[in-house]
Amino acid sequence: MPLGPLLVQLPPGFAFDEQRVAAFLERLRGRTQGDVACEPRHRSWFSAGAERLLSGFRIARVAADPALVPAAAEPGGWPGLAYHRLHGSPRTYHSPYALDHLNALGHRLSGAGGAVWCIFDNTAEGWATHDALLLQHALELAPRDRQVASGAPE
Repeated sequence: MPLGPLLVQLPPGFAFDEQRVAAFLERLRGRTQGDVACEPRHRSWFSAGAERLLSGFRIARVAADPALVPAAAEPGGWPGLAYHRLHGSPRTYHSPYALDHLNALGHRLSGAGGAVWCIFDNTAEGWATHDALLLQHALELAPRDRQVASGAPE
């Protein structure tokens, strides 16, 4: 069974530096050709230059909630993978998502192209599995042209 994508989560203080990032991604691609998602947590990553670099190395940019900047709410980088990380709202790591939010997300994910992953990280009060099951139900109800993967961290 193939593994899911590799997640590269960057520290909040790691600003985008094209040379430094290109060198890292070149080394990373020398070691794996599998799907990779990058979760930048610094505002400088949400630029056309960063998007081009990630896409050129076949690296997806994570769509995160809560979003640091508006662009962070949508997947970016390589379009062959959409990787969503949901941390809870309104209280990060603690809150469950509203049913209407999960239904709307299910509708969006069902129409996405390429591979789709959705990881819930609102685990502090145990909502991740609950929300993943509600999203799975929303996906079953949504029209779709392809398979969608969803899950919760173990």
